[in-house]
Amino acid sequence: MVQKDSDGSLVPVKFDQILEEVPELNRLGYKLSAVTFNPPIDSSNMTIAIWSKIANTIKRNYQSYDGFVVLHGTDTMAYTASALSFMLENLDKPVVFTGSQLPVGILRTDGKENLITSIEIAAAQKNGMAIVPEVCVYFDNKLFRGNRSIKRHADHFSAFDSVNYPLLAKAGVEIKYFQENIYYPANKGILKINTKFEENVIIFKIFPGLSRTVFENIINIPGLKGIVLESFGAGNVPTTNWMISLIKKAVRKKIIILNITQCQGGAVNMGQYETSLELLKAGVVSGKDMTTEAAVTKLMFLLGQGLSQEEIKMHLNKNMSGEISE
Repeated sequence: MVQKDSDGSLVPVKFDQILEEVPELNRLGYKLSAVTFNPPIDSSNMTIAIWSKIANTIKRNYQSYDGFVVLHGTDTMAYTASALSFMLENLDKPVVFTGSQLPVGILRTDGKENLITSIEIAAAQKNGMAIVPEVCVYFDNKLFRGNRSIKRHADHFSAFDSVNYPLLAKAGVEIKYFQENIYYPANKGILKINTKFEENVIIFKIFPGLSRTVFENIINIPGLKGIVLESFGAGNVPTTNWMISLIKKAVRKKIIILNITQCQGGAVNMGQYETSLELLKAGVVSGKDMTTEAAVTKLMFLLGQGLSQEEIKMHLNKNMSGEISE
């Protein structure tokens, strides 16, 4: 957003005139083009259809550019970055998500620096190859793997974090790339995109005092295909008879249950405690150290691929795009 000179109100940036709106970009010396989705949306209104539109826009322009920057509201940026990491197969160019906590039109905005540095990262090459050929999030001088990022603060400029995976780069006087943390594809292939997602998935957070009626109604939702279960600590749930019984019932109904931790850091380790051993026996899948955003988009993606239950469970346990620690 930028401020109108007449009354100071905020209006969407005209990104077909991006060099006029952010004249600092002229000093980069890059050939820049912009695609504006119409209408622009608040990221709280993000949908699978718009994920697909972003992926198709990248594919359509893939051969013409060295990298791509996606300007996105912060609220659902980690979800979109995670989804794109699964949708873009054989990616060997940067796709950098960024945004701002304060609109570009505000004097103290963080938006200009985020945008300028994101473009530098998207264009950065070494020996003719992209330095960061993956989907990532740049915010407040830090570059994160997209499917490892979470929004951790609503007010601070340092809105994002990646607790379970180290930084890909850090911007200071120079941009320092941590190449040991960056994924480089072993085999370069033609970019493919897959935009099929299953919508009948829910995130359910376990909490003390959860009633049987509530949980039973969840697993009886018509057409439900998957549950991302946010459990305590290393993957624990109450071991009451009704809880375990309902989880077994859901598994019998072919609902895939993916267990992740409520904690920002660490991983699920089912079987470490008695309170998670019953989940393992019931057929619940470990989400290991995936973020909620990566877990739900990965589950939606795999359910949309026409795979068998066993194939889906195998891929959920397998690192596909850097979302799980090996």
